[in-house]
Parts: sequence; C-alpha cells; structure tokens
Amino acid sequence: MSAESLSPNQVENLLKAMESAHGGENACAGDRAAEQQSAVGKSLSETSGREPPATPAAAETGSVPAPAGSHGSEPTVPAGDRGSSPSVTPYDFRSPDRVGKEQLQTLWSLHETVAESFALSASELLRVSLDVKVLSVQPADYATFVASREKPTCLSVIAPTPLDGKWLLDMPSSLAFAIIDRMLGGDPIPGEVPPRPLTEIENRLISRLVALFIEPLAPAWNAILTLNPTLESIESRPHQAQVARPDETIIQTDFEIQWGTHRETITLCIPYRTIETYRDRLAHAGMQEPTDRAGADFTRGQIAERMDAANVSVVVSLAHSRIKTSDLLGLTVGDIITTEQATDAPLELAIQDVPKFHASAGAYQGQKAAQVQSMIDPKRRRRPSGEAAETECK
Repeated sequence: MSAESLSPNQVENLLKAMESAHGGENACAGDRAAEQQSAVGKSLSETSGREPPATPAAAETGSVPAPAGSHGSEPTVPAGDRGSSPSVTPYDFRSPDRVGKEQLQTLWSLHETVAESFALSASELLRVSLDVKVLSVQPADYATFVASREKPTCLSVIAPTPLDGKWLLDMPSSLAFAIIDRMLGGDPIPGEVPPRPLTEIENRLISRLVALFIEPLAPAWNAILTLNPTLESIESRPHQAQVARPDETIIQTDFEIQWGTHRETITLCIPYRTIETYRDRLAHAGMQEPTDRAGADFTRGQIAERMDAANVSVVVSLAHSRIKTSDLLGLTVGDIITTEQATDAPLELAIQDVPKFHASAGAYQGQKAAQVQSMIDPKRRRRPSGEAAETECK
C-alpha cells in the first residue's frame, strides 16, 4: 500500500460522512455538508499530511459547497419569473352555505300558500281586508335574527311535530297591539305602542291570530312531510326563545301584511337543522309542482267554507221619491209622504248595497218578510248611497 492510501477505518468513516450528508434535513444541509467536508479533509490529512484542495467556489467565497445531490439550497427564482399565486376565497366556517337555491324556491312557494290562506282567515277574524305576501326567503345566522328583533316583541314559539326543534314567528309590537285593539272592537289603524310586553290576556288574544297562521302550514308542507305544528308559547324577549345556537343557520321568511295604507312585517324563523333531513325533497319539490296544487285546493276549500258562514246585508227598498228641503225640515209625526211608485210595483232587494232581485213585501210567521220574484238585470247601475240621499232632499 502506498503512503497516500486510506486505512479501512478511514474509508468507513468517510462513507458514513457521505451517507449522513445525503440523508440530512434540508434546513441544515449546508452546515452538515461543511462538517462532512471537514471530516473528509481530516481523514486525508491524517494519511497524506497535507490539506485537501479547496474548490474554486470555496476559495472565492470562503464557504463549502453542498455535496452533489443535496437539497440544502434551492435556486433563487427572480420575482419576474415566478408564476402568479392562486387567488384565495374567504370562507366563514361558522356560517356555511348549505341552503341551495332550489330549496329556497320551494320554501318560497310553500309560504306563498300559507300567506294566501292566512290573509283570508285573518280578514274574517279582524273584519278588515288584509293582504299578505312573501317578501323574502333567505338563509341567515340565528344571532343576526335575534339582534334585529324589537325589544319587547311578540315572539311565538311553534313546535313543528314531528320535526326536532322549534320554529319562531316574530310579530312587531305595533302590529300585535293594533290587532288586539281591532279584536276588541277598536280602530284597525296602528297607534301608539305601549313600551311593555303583552299581558297574559293579550297573549291569549294574539294566539288566536297566530293559530290562523299555523293552520295552513300543514297542508302547505304536505308534499314534503306530514306536519302537525302547534303553538307552544309566546315570548316577549328574543333571547328567551333559544331555539338555535348563535352561529346556527336559519331560514328567515318575511311576510308583509297590508291593510289600507299601513304595512307591517312578520318573520318566520326555521332553524335549518330541523328540515335538513328533507333537503332533497325540498330541492326537487318545485319540479313536481305538488305543493301548489295542494295549497290551491286547501285555499279553495277555506274560501268555500268561510263564504258559507259569512254574513251579508239584505235591504228591501219600499220606494224612492223627492221632496223639497222646506218640506223635509217641516216633517212632524203623522205626516204622510207620497211616492211615485205604484202599489203593485215590485220592491227592490239589494245585497251588500247592490240591487239583485225584485221582491214583494209581506209577513211570515209573525215577522215582516220579502218574497223574491225575479232577478234584476246585472247591467243595471248600482245606486251610490250619496246619490240616494241627495235625491230625497230635492
């Protein structure tokens, strides 16, 4: 063996150093490479007595380059040569968008049926013409819904059996007090709202109206599931009705109630988890159109039922005549007013101030009565009440 040959131990140490260089971590590859080069140089110096030759790069920079195949250093890419980074879309994991467009369209259709039936029932209860329509159906989080409610308010808790959980129907205090006043015979126009929650008696009164809203929910949802909703309680503070977590997704449906020139909004809150099991049915129900037919049948049935029980005014007019204002002012008890109508001429029978039949007067079972003889031509002009009053004063 020559003087420059390595001993077996030195060769083994050299191989271990090289293997360690290839298996090192990327972050520390440069430092380890320097140590390995130093170990190699030491082994050679022990054999030959001279320093290992420095590479040109080491001579110029004073550093030791990493061994071939090492990943310790990455080539620097100029800023102009780098590719554009992919755009990042923000996503709020607390409010996932789980409600599809098809589901919202189906819910809109369901609640339109509810609005039509509720308008009919509420108009009869309050004896005033109401118009109810759906304004919006949109997902939201429960915390936002609670924060946007009035305090105090009229919040009805609905148990949508057999679904798990509760639904909410929010009614502004201004509307609740106006409805209560109307139910007690007052003015249907909303007035000043007392800054207080409803009393127990007022809750019982308003529950009658809420029941009319709940009633059409079952037939409207019949295409999705057999629903049996009931009114569980009425709360005045939104935070008292904890039907969902603050970050939980809900379906918020706003209904506009209009009578005359006045408008109010009531809101139905449905936690999405209560109907999530039926999301596929909600997504495809709009294509089959069973909901509209079921709702229309229910609405027609309600109209027919309530019209059968509705009261209408019937007025029989004996005659029409004209007198002077001076004669009118001079009328006393016992005076006789002659008319221009013959004694055998038929009387006019009007329904809701609209002339409908010719009739003759008489008596039946001890009471005054009128017997219908014929129908009046429907093209006949309806006589306004103001015109009749003016004619009688001439």
